[in-house]
Amino acid sequence: MKIMNKGQKLYKKGKKLIPGGTMLLSKRPEIFLPDKWPSYFSKAKGCEVWDLDKKKYFDMTIMGIGTNSLGYGNEEVDKAVKETISKGNMSTLNCPEEVKLAERLIEINPWAQMVRFARTGGEANSIAVRIGRAASGKDGVAVCGYHGWHDWYLSANHNNSDNLSDHLLPGLEPLGVPKSLSNTVFPFRYNDYDGLVELVNNNNIGVIKMEVMRNFKPKNDFLLKVRDLANKKNIVLIFDECTSGFRETFGGIFKKFNVIPDLVMFGKTLGNGYAITAVVGKKEVMEVAQKTFISSTFWTERIGPTAALKTLEIMEKIKSWEIITNLGLRVVSGWRKIAKENKLKISVFGIPAISSYTFKTNNLINKTYITQEMLKKGFLASTNFYASTAHNDHFIDLYFEALNEVYKNISKCVLQEKNLLDLLDGPVCHDGFYRLN
Repeated sequence: MKIMNKGQKLYKKGKKLIPGGTMLLSKRPEIFLPDKWPSYFSKAKGCEVWDLDKKKYFDMTIMGIGTNSLGYGNEEVDKAVKETISKGNMSTLNCPEEVKLAERLIEINPWAQMVRFARTGGEANSIAVRIGRAASGKDGVAVCGYHGWHDWYLSANHNNSDNLSDHLLPGLEPLGVPKSLSNTVFPFRYNDYDGLVELVNNNNIGVIKMEVMRNFKPKNDFLLKVRDLANKKNIVLIFDECTSGFRETFGGIFKKFNVIPDLVMFGKTLGNGYAITAVVGKKEVMEVAQKTFISSTFWTERIGPTAALKTLEIMEKIKSWEIITNLGLRVVSGWRKIAKENKLKISVFGIPAISSYTFKTNNLINKTYITQEMLKKGFLASTNFYASTAHNDHFIDLYFEALNEVYKNISKCVLQEKNLLDLLDGPVCHDGFYRLN
């Protein structure tokens, strides 16, 4: 008889009550370790997480999907939020923090003059696209990268070529997305400038929307060429920095490439675990928002802006982007080192602070085994690492000491021509989704 922990039992119930079992696809236990993943947490602090059975793990994987670059439960951020709660989070009147936060984000982005706030990345993406379409007067959107779950984006899968099929989890279809939206959004691949030009020349493109950098670096002045194309064709250029923002610079990663967008979105790191996203942009584009309808009750609550103001203050003070980049570089170097020592072939990719790797053979089986064995050793771990300032050399040393043992077992199976499947305690994990960048 299989013994389930409290998290597994609760997830079994959750799947009956919640379609899909979880609110976020990226947190489904099946993506990590089917039937064995703890699923729910009772406490999180620094880079440590406790499950419902009060068992502690070091989080060496996705750190709240990249939301907590200052670590879980940062005392300064939490203190600011608690003070706000004590004064009242919601009112008939507006919170003054939203004006202060807008001012702060414009200081960080002096090319911009106006800001709108939301609470999720998907919302911010939808706001930006609506503003971009309104400002350009054209419906067509060229996209590169992942931009959320809303109709405008998933409608690309109604095009004849099923353009977003590589992004979606196996078996997931854009059901409920109006087919009348087909041929309004056109994906292009990162660094494929000629492909983008062809899209622009053959369609009524008013918006180019893209992640600046995620898995690959720009080649042959790609970003500069995109900016020039947008200028020539009266296209609004939008950079989605919900994931990459504040990871390598104090602000957008686009700063590294001397390219200025018309609009940029920030999220994830902005509130260190509290819900806040921002659309920052040039006045001549942003003020068009007044001529359309963009409005929501809980965009006016006080916790998100308060958390963001304190998070930005701490980031700037400690130069958090430098800390997490250096930590990420150390982990990436460690992956390559132990892979070489154990004669395993891996491909590493991503921004150092949010990096990942795949095995060139048996990737999902190896990934499942790693997650399984590292969990036994007290780590939430997979084939990725999202760095936070709460991580340090001590945690990384412990991580690689444990991971090297797991790699050795995988290597033994390869050398002895044994089936690693025989060492799994349950099913192989599910695959995630791919990106166009």
